[in-house]
Amino acid sequence: MQNFKRFDRKKPPVRTKWYLRPLTYILSAPDVKKHKAIIKKYNAEGLEPPYLLLCNHNAFLDFKVATKAIFPARANYVVAIDGFIGREKLLRDVGCICKRKFTNDITLVRQLKKVAENGDIAVIYPEARYSLCGTTAVLPESLGGLCKMLGIPVVTLICHGHHINSPFWNLHDRGVAPTEAEFTVQYTPDELDNATVDQINERLVQAFQYDEYAWQKQRGIKVTYEKRAEGLHKVLYQCPHCGAEFKMTSKDDKLICTHCGKTWTYSELGELSGDDGVTEFSHIPDWYEWERANVRAEVEAGTYSTGEMPVTVDTLPNAKKFIRLGEGVMTHDMNGFTVRGKDKDGDPFEMVKTVPSLYSCHIEYEYLGKHGDCVDLNTLDDTWYIYPHDCEFAVTKMALATEELYFDYRRKQGKPCKNGLA
Repeated sequence: MQNFKRFDRKKPPVRTKWYLRPLTYILSAPDVKKHKAIIKKYNAEGLEPPYLLLCNHNAFLDFKVATKAIFPARANYVVAIDGFIGREKLLRDVGCICKRKFTNDITLVRQLKKVAENGDIAVIYPEARYSLCGTTAVLPESLGGLCKMLGIPVVTLICHGHHINSPFWNLHDRGVAPTEAEFTVQYTPDELDNATVDQINERLVQAFQYDEYAWQKQRGIKVTYEKRAEGLHKVLYQCPHCGAEFKMTSKDDKLICTHCGKTWTYSELGELSGDDGVTEFSHIPDWYEWERANVRAEVEAGTYSTGEMPVTVDTLPNAKKFIRLGEGVMTHDMNGFTVRGKDKDGDPFEMVKTVPSLYSCHIEYEYLGKHGDCVDLNTLDDTWYIYPHDCEFAVTKMALATEELYFDYRRKQGKPCKNGLA
């Protein structure tokens, strides 16, 4: 198999070039203004860098609002390697630090410590992926320890309305306004000294609780985009009427089960209603959590498995571009992920991610609008985008199963994950 030049993740973080700081603000301003973003600050009187800024993650608009919230201070942003494709120098120059998703990287910790020593802001999106349905994703339990180690103020930026405006399953900008964000100082250095890691984690989990659809309903914000339901079946892959999996589809404002024929209408206020008069779930996150419960039952029964799925694998060893690695087979079951195949030269490739090694995973829907749905698996030096094909599947189910398998493993080890942490 070809040896690729790997991304240099050990290169020290670059302090944002002085001439790029106003540019990042200027580029962010139009969307911030368009969506009339309201940023409310709490306990932030006298706050100055360095500090750690923890943000929730629903859309690209998150970055622009964060830029507005901290300007004119200098910051370094932790960004996944796929964000660096074709623009590594620019992103390094504006202060970005590369990370491979869901890997334990001690180098990143050293880089964040350097950011603090430089007197700058370290910006992290600890959910590590866009929320699938506008609710909190699992947070790493290492977060509290990181806060203690850095010893600088800990601030959260929780944005609302970004998922409603441009959900992960259909990125069309719906023009939602106003959006809102809460910029809150959670801990001062003295308060960190007097708090345990568990106490810090508990507060951060509480701070990260959000529900975009509840927020939309409470604000009475209407989305008139005619195709607002299209793509929602990627998240809501199982029919609650007949129980069939992978038979859901969507069109315009309709969610449709092609197995039993039932349809639901997705309202301008973000609620679902069964067109036959029976509404199993009006609140989208409730449907999603029902699917999770069904996956959990499979895991607890020891029966969860995708079987062998034919896949195409692309590799991203550096920030230049994805490279077609080859064709293979992926299995996701009670042992975790296994991907095996052969490259164009006939040489074998393999990646195994055991259950204990992966508390969550990143997925994509219709990546870049042309590549299809995929699962993203990483080592410290490589990223594989794995595209199943010629079979029935839902990457959403694989993402849910990854978390439930990890939770189940921890329970069996006598170390259950605490609420909201993994």
